[in-house]
Amino acid sequence: MGRRVLISGYYGYDNFGDEAILGVLIDHLRRLDPEIDITVLSNNPFKTSKSFGVRAVKNFSLLGLLSAVSSCDVLISGGGSLLQDITSFKSLLYYCFVIYLAQVMKKDVIIFAQGIGPLIRDYSKKLVFGLLNKCQMITVRDLKSQMYLLDNGIQAELVSDPVFSVDFPIGEKEEVVGVQLRAFRSIDDAFLFTLARQVITYFGDKAIELYVFQESIDYEICKKFEKMLKTISPGVKTQIIHNISGNDMILKISRLEYMIAMRFHAVLVSIKTGVKTLAINYDAKVEKLAYDAFLPLLTISIDEDMDPPFERLLQLNPEDLMNYCANQQFEWEYFDNFFV
Repeated sequence: MGRRVLISGYYGYDNFGDEAILGVLIDHLRRLDPEIDITVLSNNPFKTSKSFGVRAVKNFSLLGLLSAVSSCDVLISGGGSLLQDITSFKSLLYYCFVIYLAQVMKKDVIIFAQGIGPLIRDYSKKLVFGLLNKCQMITVRDLKSQMYLLDNGIQAELVSDPVFSVDFPIGEKEEVVGVQLRAFRSIDDAFLFTLARQVITYFGDKAIELYVFQESIDYEICKKFEKMLKTISPGVKTQIIHNISGNDMILKISRLEYMIAMRFHAVLVSIKTGVKTLAINYDAKVEKLAYDAFLPLLTISIDEDMDPPFERLLQLNPEDLMNYCANQQFEWEYFDNFFV
């Protein structure tokens, strides 16, 4: 039997991006060692086990967690932004507790492609930095996280997002525009209506598909946006895309002509498949991706003139977007060396 690996992250919540990262990680581990034994801490163990062919344990089951950690050789924590307290202090304590348990039980700990911070509480900083100092490997997905750790005396390797390394199926392009939205504290109805009016102005003659990447967060705002589109233009053809597999979601996105997206992985999948993409800046990771890939970027403000970013969207070259992604392959070297 190969090594016994336990994976901890935001899994089992039907979030497209996190599930995609988990799939990439599991596939790579199996290529490294066909005999590897993988267990995932998940909010939905049955679905995770069925989807990825792994053993899965309920993430908030203390007995299950203790058993899973004690049985593993290596804990992999990540990817995503797990070690931050601006969204939820409770979730930070949970992910730190998992790392702490592994370290107490003398297990190797890998921090995998994470974004570190923001950490707004002094206790959070002390806790996270104390744990990270004892990890066997740390890889982070952005320069800001790397510098943040370095300023606090912690070395970390900089890697790209693991999803960059996936080869996606690409469908034949159609005259369809995608819009991917998620609920966010600074998005109000005024912004949504302004955006809807802009979409109709530029793409009112095309079919419009609204993409739900996480049902609990995205669906209601997509439904609201769809109603706004129809209020502005009753004849517009719309469809909400949800409750489909990750592969089907990717294939649908790949056939789009344009995409207007908030979530990082919605932007990433779109440009990897040659879809002209406008990013909505709700998070630093989206802003950085848009900057690096030379994408138009829209701020969440009704005072912004939306015409310039929409005009830039029309002028994008799909080949340039795909070439950018081809040069952003995930750096597995550091990770692989640990398992050799």
